[in-house]
Amino acid sequence: MSNKIIDLFCGCGGLSRGFEMAGFEPVLAIDFWKDAIDTYNFNHKNNIGICEDVSMLSNEFLEEIMKKNKIIGIIGGPPCQGYSTVGKRDITDERNYLYLQYCRIVEKIKPEFFVLENVKGLLTLDKGKFKEDIIDKFSKLGYSVEYRLLNAADYGVPQNRCRVFFVGIKKKKFIFPKPNNNKITTYEAISDLSEYEFKYTTDPQNSYQKKMRKHCNKLYNNEFTNHTEQTKKIIEMIPNGGKITDLPKEYWEIRKYNKAFQRMDSMSQSNTIDTGHRNYFHYEKNRIPTVRESARLQSFSDDFIFKGSKTSQYKQVGNAVPPLLAFAIAEAIKSQIGG
Repeated sequence: MSNKIIDLFCGCGGLSRGFEMAGFEPVLAIDFWKDAIDTYNFNHKNNIGICEDVSMLSNEFLEEIMKKNKIIGIIGGPPCQGYSTVGKRDITDERNYLYLQYCRIVEKIKPEFFVLENVKGLLTLDKGKFKEDIIDKFSKLGYSVEYRLLNAADYGVPQNRCRVFFVGIKKKKFIFPKPNNNKITTYEAISDLSEYEFKYTTDPQNSYQKKMRKHCNKLYNNEFTNHTEQTKKIIEMIPNGGKITDLPKEYWEIRKYNKAFQRMDSMSQSNTIDTGHRNYFHYEKNRIPTVRESARLQSFSDDFIFKGSKTSQYKQVGNAVPPLLAFAIAEAIKSQIGG
């Protein structure tokens, strides 16, 4: 059976990386953001990533891809800004409707399966209209569509990150992988990265660190942020796992934002890694996490290198699907379609 897949709205490649770990091979990846595609292609031998609007993928182009490859699956996560519960939740945001382009391409290629990932806000926006339309449209194409809200922390990722996954298989109900009990703490995830920018602090201390380090002997994307002395003093007052309300009242009354100034809890999973990290600090050091530390908390291995400015790298990491979560879904699909 073929193992060839296409990744739509691929970002830097977290979803692709998880599927590759399960034995699938992306033959085309597309995203509108050049920095993300630069990173995607840097981490693949063949430059299969293209920087383009998905709506510009013509039927003729797709037919050429199909002539060269038997496509078994299509994966991807359309932009989520319009659905996000921390955004404006504007039902007229044109990005909300990019799943229709995803549907168009699935209809043309007719793969054995598809996986569509998004933020949990999609489930409730406009009273569930978008969720129901996704199920309806893909069902009419001959897929049995299942969806579930998954927390990455339940699948070996050291981060609480809830995302909805729609999985469709032709004429077969998909059974989501069961959560495992392998909860990884932030300390277990990044404690070997904490002192030096470009080299490891210690030998791997646990199986997660070994998995992430592979055969790397040098650290990339691990540049520290230089905060002002005043900022460092404020961070220093927040305990391990603490938040802004642990500061004297005059600080948190000014900010009036309960997510500002939080420290990781070294003995638990990270908060959701977002695209900025300006308000989330290392459990011990008085600074925000580095790009590499954030990537570890997303379950990117250390040989996955991010390109572009540091600000862009943070955004790429924060937008990505955790590879280990993608791997769990990919493995379940592989076993259920007999591949």
